[in-house]
Amino acid sequence: MDIDDELTLKKIQIFLAFMRCGNLSRTAAEMQMSNVSIHKAIHSLENALRCPLFKHEGRSLIPLKSAYILEEYSQKLMQDLVTSINKTREAAGFAAKVLHLGSLYSLTVNTIPNVISRLKLRRGELDIQLLLSSNLDLVKKLKSTELDAIIVALNETTEDVDFETLPIFEDNIYLAVNKNLPLAQMQKIDLSTLKHETFLTLSKGFATRSDSDVMFEKAGINPEVFLQVSDIFTLISMVNAGVGLALLPGRISTIYESSVKLIPLQAPYQIKQKIGLVFLRSKERDPNLLALVAECRMFAKQYLNT
Repeated sequence: MDIDDELTLKKIQIFLAFMRCGNLSRTAAEMQMSNVSIHKAIHSLENALRCPLFKHEGRSLIPLKSAYILEEYSQKLMQDLVTSINKTREAAGFAAKVLHLGSLYSLTVNTIPNVISRLKLRRGELDIQLLLSSNLDLVKKLKSTELDAIIVALNETTEDVDFETLPIFEDNIYLAVNKNLPLAQMQKIDLSTLKHETFLTLSKGFATRSDSDVMFEKAGINPEVFLQVSDIFTLISMVNAGVGLALLPGRISTIYESSVKLIPLQAPYQIKQKIGLVFLRSKERDPNLLALVAECRMFAKQYLNT
């Protein structure tokens, strides 16, 4: 059976509202339409169905048996439609019950716990799955939709026409040294004087590794790299053990603060990391992402005021 073009979901919604409200005036108020428009929609629905739904008693419309049958099945239809829309949006990652969030290891010291705890207060039903990795790896996973959003360093890896970015804060890069070393007495350090020191670094793909390479190049040195590691906590623990020096962001200053000192670098070797939220532009209206954006903005304001 072909469905008449005049049979629309809007008319079904108006019909259901009329059956619920019982008269034209209350239905018009609920649907924010005029009485005349409600009456025309119901009459048009009868034409599309090719059967009467109501009998006229004065100005009143009295439902026939056909109206009650249509009401019963239309309610099921609307419920199934809402379910199908929600399932479709969930499959596409919109308003899903799970938010797949990616971040850098170093941001778990303060930023990520703050943002996630506030997001859970805002959307308590949301299950947040956190993946920690390098800047480059997280960007790739966001691009392939394995992640819904990432909080990372904003650099050349995040420059993509498909991405929306929200800057959150900036962080300085410091020289991390064991406090027992003579270098720990310095208030500022000239990176170019450390040509013969042993350095520890993160693996390629991490934002801090990229920034370190830029800083070494500016200083005109090819550092002797004793060890490369895949997370910043291992790196700073190695500095704590006196294995070598490292260039690290200030946000990890509370780790081993009694035994590791972060020394500011002299110009022109100073560099700032821009940390921000990144997500696909195609998902910018997703309620979960809108909530995450709001909490990242709140954290950014809080960060500026500290």
